[in-house]
Amino acid sequence: MDKQLLTFLVCPATKAPLQVDKEKQELISTAAKLAYPVRDGIPVMLEEEARALTQDEFEFWHAKKSS
Repeated sequence: MDKQLLTFLVCPATKAPLQVDKEKQELISTAAKLAYPVRDGIPVMLEEEARALTQDEFEFWHAKKSS
């Protein structure tokens, strides 16, 4: 995924910045506790396509964002 594109993308639900999970091919919104899929290199920025983060995932990404 293009890093420059990520600077323009925000969570559609909260307008908060996103983090990239390269392993799972997702964009993470800790503010909304959602993970948006990236399919064929294209972010799918629809809330209905996002999955809820588990509590462990939320804590991991929240801590990573803070450091």
